[in-house]
Amino acid sequence: MSNRLQGVESFYEDMISVTNRLPLEDEFRRVRHLTLHMPFASTVSDDDLARIFSSAPHLETVILSGIPDITDRTVVLLAENAINLQSVDLTGCQQISDVAVLELTAKSLPLQCIKLNAVVGLTDPSISAIAKSSPRLVELELSGLPLLSPLSVRDVWSFSRKLRTLRLAHCPLLTDKAFPSSIDPPAESEGEKEKPLPPRPITWVEQLPPLILRHTADNLRVLDLSSCKITDEGIEGIVAHATKIQKLNVTGCSDLTDRSLEAISTLGDNLDVLILALVTNITDRGVVYFARACRNLRVVDVAFCRNLTDMSVFELSGLVSLRRLSLIRVHKLTDIAIFSLAEHSWALERLYISYCDHVSLDAIHLLVKNLGRLQHLSATGVPSLKRKGIHRFSDPPPSDHDPDQQAAFRVFSGMNVESLRMFLDKEDQRRRDAEARNIPFVARSDDKLDLY
Repeated sequence: MSNRLQGVESFYEDMISVTNRLPLEDEFRRVRHLTLHMPFASTVSDDDLARIFSSAPHLETVILSGIPDITDRTVVLLAENAINLQSVDLTGCQQISDVAVLELTAKSLPLQCIKLNAVVGLTDPSISAIAKSSPRLVELELSGLPLLSPLSVRDVWSFSRKLRTLRLAHCPLLTDKAFPSSIDPPAESEGEKEKPLPPRPITWVEQLPPLILRHTADNLRVLDLSSCKITDEGIEGIVAHATKIQKLNVTGCSDLTDRSLEAISTLGDNLDVLILALVTNITDRGVVYFARACRNLRVVDVAFCRNLTDMSVFELSGLVSLRRLSLIRVHKLTDIAIFSLAEHSWALERLYISYCDHVSLDAIHLLVKNLGRLQHLSATGVPSLKRKGIHRFSDPPPSDHDPDQQAAFRVFSGMNVESLRMFLDKEDQRRRDAEARNIPFVARSDDKLDLY
């Protein structure tokens, strides 16, 4: 018995993980984890992977994101030989089709994580097969699938009950029909049956009945619905069933209103990250709902939400755990919002206020002076930061920016935030000295305290 245990331990000690290189031939049977990322992945051929997978039976994790040459044949070989496969990432492998995914699901593999982002040829049958044949699945990523319809996503909600992470971003066909309904379907009376057809044609998706689940999705922690055609009713149905979501991303879901934020507020202290960028119909009223109910929020993104005012930031500044806040292009913000953050958001580490035109330099000075934990300040396009001398503390602009964009670029990271604070402190001291001596104040771009 002791010898047998020693043999098992020796077997696992011999297992290796390979990252951004192809394993040698004598390593094939010992590879347990294979990770091939870009740019190295672009140099790997389909034949190379086929040769490896046909002789690597102990693979448990395979990450092949962005390999342009991989085909269904290679994934089929992986499914046939890697009987202990638990995690597979085929993100960006655009030659993969339903054939490969159906083969993965047909082998009864102990899959726990599947990532198929931007595998644009996939359709509903393969996604439904994943949901119905992978009972251990805890992470499923299906972002960027243009052919994905509500039909298969309904199967995910119905069968994948252990899911902790579900990403469905940029799937243009997904509507409320893809998600659980918060109410039972109303009984149809005799009079309703005799009503004439509506004036426009009804699609098969619209004819789907509401998805009524007899179970909850309490295991779900991360949900990404960016750019889906979901409405308030869809959000209400989701939070009614998945009551312990910690990270919710609804970026670009432009049909959502304050009604959705009221529903999201029922997540309470479970909610940790809330991304609402480009949800342009929300107002201060909706922000008040979740800011007062979800007290453990660490990350909030309301970029491009044009209807928000200082009131929203005033409420958000009261979140004691807030670490990251994005207010990009929230044009109605003034110094009052920045003063509120400076006085109350002691834990804030990253702040994005780019293109907030009404923020003054005095407000930014108070912000960097009071928030000792601030490590990143993005303030591109803020007119007050065009003052001479400040640009030298900014990070270098990206090389693909045009001259106008480079001139407006103001992002301060790490020690540059502290350097900016020291510079503004110095300029404030110079202003006071000038006033005390009744001398006109002239801004300087260097670090000297001289008044002339």
